[in-house]
Amino acid sequence: MPPPSASDTVIDPRSGYCASTKTFHSLRTPEPPLPSPDLPLSFPAFALSFLPSPLPAAPSRPALVDAGTGESVPFGTFLSRLRALAAALRSRLRLAPGDVAFVLAPAGVHVPVLYYALMSVGAVVSPANPSLTAAEVSRLLALSNPSVAFAVSGTRGKLPPGLRTVLLDSPTFLSFLMHDEPEDGDAVVVVRQSDPAAVLYSSGTTGRAKAVVLTHRNLIASNATRAPVAGGTLMLAVPLFHIYGFAFCLRAASAAHTLLLHTARGRFDAAAVLAAMGRFGVTRLALAPPALLAIVRAAEEEADAGAAAARVATLKAVNCGGAPVSADLIARFSRMFPGVSVSQGYGLTETTAGFCRAVGEEESARVGSVGRLSWGAEVKIVHPETRAALPPGVSGELWVRGPFVMKGYLGEEDSTSEIFDSEGWLRTGDLCYIDQDGFVYIVDRLKELIKYKGYQVPPAELESLLQTHPDIVEAAVVPYPDDEAGELPVAFVVRRPGSHLNESHIKEFVASQVVHYKRIHHVFLVDSIPKNAAGKILRKDLAKLALWRISSKL
Repeated sequence: MPPPSASDTVIDPRSGYCASTKTFHSLRTPEPPLPSPDLPLSFPAFALSFLPSPLPAAPSRPALVDAGTGESVPFGTFLSRLRALAAALRSRLRLAPGDVAFVLAPAGVHVPVLYYALMSVGAVVSPANPSLTAAEVSRLLALSNPSVAFAVSGTRGKLPPGLRTVLLDSPTFLSFLMHDEPEDGDAVVVVRQSDPAAVLYSSGTTGRAKAVVLTHRNLIASNATRAPVAGGTLMLAVPLFHIYGFAFCLRAASAAHTLLLHTARGRFDAAAVLAAMGRFGVTRLALAPPALLAIVRAAEEEADAGAAAARVATLKAVNCGGAPVSADLIARFSRMFPGVSVSQGYGLTETTAGFCRAVGEEESARVGSVGRLSWGAEVKIVHPETRAALPPGVSGELWVRGPFVMKGYLGEEDSTSEIFDSEGWLRTGDLCYIDQDGFVYIVDRLKELIKYKGYQVPPAELESLLQTHPDIVEAAVVPYPDDEAGELPVAFVVRRPGSHLNESHIKEFVASQVVHYKRIHHVFLVDSIPKNAAGKILRKDLAKLALWRISSKL
């Protein structure tokens, strides 16, 4: 069948859908315009070229702030440290283009400087969760094969003794930030946009972890839609090693935002975050859904209903991503914080973070949607079994193509071939639909759909319903194998302290509001729901636990 002619490819100006190709296209324009892909250019050079001159004034508008200690880094200092560190990486560590640098450190003001400096000399940034065990770190090192590691005193012991390591909390690293050795003019590094810039690790929640290779062009394209308001203060309450935090961390500098880093260790402290937002005049907050829920609960529990909102009067918008956000949670947030918009986004590590996002108050008002396609995105909604491309309003697996899509999985050609089709479409594994106005809605993870007698049961739908119960703090729904039905929905529930809610009450609560095949068959009352760093429920772990618990009763 011949391809459609140019005259046939008419794109609907509302939805971005082309009926002849059955493809959805982004209707946004890049801002700033993207450079030619053939131009030698690193991501740091591109991003920092948009900083204003003169630089934002210190101390009122620093580049970086540690929310825990109050330590701040002015924009001028940020740039001078970046240049000094880049020179030290080359002259003292002898890093060459293509060398992988493993980063195992918690959030702090040195981490963004390190990311930018490494990429500016052509090295490849590879951040990982500092909470991992030594065995888990070993598996990631085997994937990326780094030539150097950057850690802190508390994580150094998780790295093998043979790997050259620099501690960010050591005098050596601090000396790198003040390195004054002149650059060798004959050793100028040429970085191509097609060169690897970062290796990030997929979450592993749907299989073993993989090393995702992102290029400088991927990062440049992902940065094509900058934050709408320059000069604000962005509080980042998500990990810097995860693609969500990694992308926001890099984007803040190019928009001349103050980046306020949530550096508290351990359990998320909503009260501390609310206090920090008030103290530092936060205008935008980026977090994951469990953190959003914690902030809502903290505000709801205050005696003075408007106290929390009054403390964060500067807050204008919240970005929430990494996992689905229920309409009920957004409504509760809006009641506690009137006038603050909640924007959802959607993306994968493999797509350099979000390629769908809500921009502005009008788009954010579409509750349940993750926004419209970002610049450069092409999407197909594909029937999971027939592979037929589907029109607006019909659910199917989302396939995406664009300049932000990863180069591939490092050292894994078979895995790369599995996720890409022959035309370069990346299969996301997510069940979605796009409406007539071009807004994207995530139904659930395709592999996580529960199949009850042929019916599809989305766990996220039942979880959202369960969390509307006033005595339920958190909930997770997973499948349990059954000979007759195929799979049964079972729930793990965290009750509000002091609640006497029991299994029968919960099952009746759900049964009264859903069709018969979506009813919960078993309920397990637990103290917490296991999640990864991005707030995604570890469903495989819960499914194994459900299997063990039910089997032990039989």
